[in-house]
Amino acid sequence: MAELSAVVSVSVVIPCYRCKGSIARAVESVFAQTLRPSEVILVDDCSPDDTLEQLHAEAKRYPPGWVKVIALKKNGGPGNARNAGWAEATGKYVAFLDSDDSWHIKKTELQYQWLEQHPEVDLLGQHFAAGQRSEPSIDDVRFIPVTGRQLLLSNRFSTSSVMIRQDVKYRFKQGMRYCEDYQLWCDICFGGGACFNVDYPLVNTFKPVYGDSGLSGQLWRMERGELAVHLSLLKRRYIGLPACLLAVSWSLGKFVRRVINSSVRRTL
Repeated sequence: MAELSAVVSVSVVIPCYRCKGSIARAVESVFAQTLRPSEVILVDDCSPDDTLEQLHAEAKRYPPGWVKVIALKKNGGPGNARNAGWAEATGKYVAFLDSDDSWHIKKTELQYQWLEQHPEVDLLGQHFAAGQRSEPSIDDVRFIPVTGRQLLLSNRFSTSSVMIRQDVKYRFKQGMRYCEDYQLWCDICFGGGACFNVDYPLVNTFKPVYGDSGLSGQLWRMERGELAVHLSLLKRRYIGLPACLLAVSWSLGKFVRRVINSSVRRTL
């Protein structure tokens, strides 16, 4: 392992479910950061294989105490797993990383330093970056506000890109297995929190955003989750009926396009 670099008060939470083949890559990308997070929390979501043993083996590869392993006794989905890790986090900020993704080496540096300079911002992430071919100069990085209207029409944040203040009052909705991340971002944004995106490739993804294996492969269930988010915003009067109907119509249109695109990919 490389020598210790500067450590900052960021806790990284990684939900794990049958991820033996990718977890090493994910953790290595965190350890390699130019500003290293103070801890990584691996949460095994009751995997039916020997993922938990693999997580303990990963922990031994790094400085003592840097990787923490939590084993859940019941499978509850990634939202529940992230909440469990979040509850144990000691950092000023919490960053999320999916076990099959990895980070750009400067992700923590860019986000941590900017959030320290902007205490009014609760959430900083990046829009989906799958398929990005070139990397802009770091001197050209922009930090772009995300409005409630933008978020209502589409999820503007890749979960693996998000860094959030540890003390925000919202959490992932317990028991929600689809679009639980989108629900949290909407809760924060419509609840008055400031949300921004980084115009820079923070995350490396290794599968299509939609139509592949895992949760993203369950297109109709994902769509129902997105519609549930819109209805929850209406129920709590964050949005009115016209805005909700517009969001639902737009969402259903996106769903049809995703189904068609996924079908075309499978035939190629």
